[in-house]
Amino acid sequence: MEYDVVVVGGGPSGLTAAIRLKQLAAEQGRELSVCLLEKGSEIGAHILSGAVIEPRTLNELIPDWKEKGAPLNTPALADRFLYLTETESIQLPTPPQMHNAGNYIVSLGNFCRWLGQQAEELGVEIYPGFAAAEVLYHEDGSVKGVATGNVGTGKNGDEEGEPGIELWARQTIFAEGCRGSLTKTLFERFRLRDGADPQTYGIGIKELWEVKPEHHQPGSITHTVGWPMDTGTYGGSFLYHLENNQVAVGFVVGLDYKNPYLSPYEEFQRFKTHPAIRKVFEGGRRLSYGARALSEGGIQSLPRLTFPGGVLVGDTAGFLNVPKIKGTHTAMKSALLAADAVFAVLSANPEAIGQEATGYAEAFRSSWLHDELWRVRNIRPSFRWGLWPAMAYSALDTYLFRGKAPWTMRHKHADNEALRPAAEYTPISYPKPDGVLTFDRLSSVFISNTNHSEDQPPHLRLKDPSVPIAVNLTTYAAPEQRYCPAGVYEIVGLEENAPRLQINAQNCVHCKTCDIKDPTQNINWVTPEGGGGPNYPNM
Repeated sequence: MEYDVVVVGGGPSGLTAAIRLKQLAAEQGRELSVCLLEKGSEIGAHILSGAVIEPRTLNELIPDWKEKGAPLNTPALADRFLYLTETESIQLPTPPQMHNAGNYIVSLGNFCRWLGQQAEELGVEIYPGFAAAEVLYHEDGSVKGVATGNVGTGKNGDEEGEPGIELWARQTIFAEGCRGSLTKTLFERFRLRDGADPQTYGIGIKELWEVKPEHHQPGSITHTVGWPMDTGTYGGSFLYHLENNQVAVGFVVGLDYKNPYLSPYEEFQRFKTHPAIRKVFEGGRRLSYGARALSEGGIQSLPRLTFPGGVLVGDTAGFLNVPKIKGTHTAMKSALLAADAVFAVLSANPEAIGQEATGYAEAFRSSWLHDELWRVRNIRPSFRWGLWPAMAYSALDTYLFRGKAPWTMRHKHADNEALRPAAEYTPISYPKPDGVLTFDRLSSVFISNTNHSEDQPPHLRLKDPSVPIAVNLTTYAAPEQRYCPAGVYEIVGLEENAPRLQINAQNCVHCKTCDIKDPTQNINWVTPEGGGGPNYPNM
């Protein structure tokens, strides 16, 4: 199948790029074929975020979004920033980046579903349930498009199955989200990370609750730092009160943590037991659960954004504004800039293929997006000093230097390199779940509606099958059992003195944490058959 543009990924950035391209074509009276692939079963099925959205880019993209029924139903009304000890909460001044006046608390999945409708009305062909599994190249090395994965090949690859579809494009826009599996291969082939700092990541774990009306405050936003994290580990929480008595609660842990016994999932469950937090959920019920990694490196960690035949947009490149705790408006802006540059290349030479849309990088450098990310570039790296020194520095950087300090802090190490041997730490004793406020992993995965065809090749692949026991278990006490929020990785056979790693790929919620945090980078996450994974209804 041939198109002018193929977009890989149906999140905010991919949909923005597709919409913008069709808008430009309509303005100039040109025909432009645009196809968008989404590995989830529908647009929004794999979308998970807090989320509070800043409508700045949406105003640029679709100025009449209110009239068109965009699901931005809950204006942000109140901000709180708390420091937690084990038993107390202390309200701190809310940092200016975290002021949310004019923003909206949303279900990002539902927002993407609405964006998908806008794209289809403009003529974008959207194919949910099709996972792009391979990048295709022309003989000159430029990107030719992508191919979807084979279907029905059997768990061991021993059945013929149906071959995937090749989608050829004059330009391919990669909008895969954090730690994109195809984007990783582009990094290597085109050396896109040369000169960039290592990317650093966090894992965000979220639950959606329906709470009692007397505990519900629509538009209320709370962020916390401190307990249950130690002061040397980056992490914090959010509570967002949406409409319909719903509250989104989540916890983010920086994946540069050192202690191999730490479990982000268990820390999140423990967080909910704090006296200032648990009262929100008393008498309520949990509706949904999910997890996703996010790119926290900021502008220092951005790769080169263009290469012959394609561009990177959104969190697959890493446009998150960490101090704001927002990435939707930045991801969308990157896609808008990319779409403008791609359209210009296609218009300048309608017959050319494999050109590089270099105008995208130039437009980014002169945009408000670059300025916004540049001003906060030193805040996340400062947390390697610990919580209190980082907060002191962040105040200095924000109020005195106003983001224009004459230095730039660097990210020096990849997150997997931060993990220390288990012998240096004591195992953490986490409380057992009560099934009312706190829950085990498997019951959580159940309400994420996660499903994969069991008769397919595993999408979690070990480069060396001996490493999980010889290195991970021996040196790090098998940290994959703890950093995975879905119970995918399990060491069995210890009692028989014949330990082995069991991979429960059926549980995978596509968070990508294993691909990031595995100490030797031995785990490679690749796309499963299209439509597999979580099916988030309202996340």
